[in-house]
Amino acid sequence: MRGTYVLLVHAPYDLMLSVGGLGDLSLKAGYYAYVGSALGGLGQRVRQHLAKKKNLHWHIDYLLTRTHAVDLIRAKTQARKECEVAKELAKHFACISGFGSGDCKCDSHLFYNRNFHELLRGTLLAFKACGLKPIKGVRFG
Repeated sequence: MRGTYVLLVHAPYDLMLSVGGLGDLSLKAGYYAYVGSALGGLGQRVRQHLAKKKNLHWHIDYLLTRTHAVDLIRAKTQARKECEVAKELAKHFACISGFGSGDCKCDSHLFYNRNFHELLRGTLLAFKACGLKPIKGVRFG
């Protein structure tokens, strides 16, 4: 399945994280929404991110070394919609500048909120605003 996804991750405490070319980032405890797309296969891309042993390729891979995934929202689409979703999330949530957006003009593809339910609700609304039908139901332990 091709599509757009948002991986929701939890940082249980404040942390300093070295992220490839971005350098060191100071991140607050709370929840983060990472927006991505996988036009070559959504399941495979998410499995790559969640693998315990992997090469650190995407910014999210660095983040997942110190946080854990808690939810996944995805939508089937043939078109690249990740930037539209990111722009919607940017209207409502703080972002981590430059994160995940090295190949586009977005300020970021990573958004923060202390409250999981607010971030989840905002993500679902962003999908709808972009004409995407969100598929939810993948929760992680």
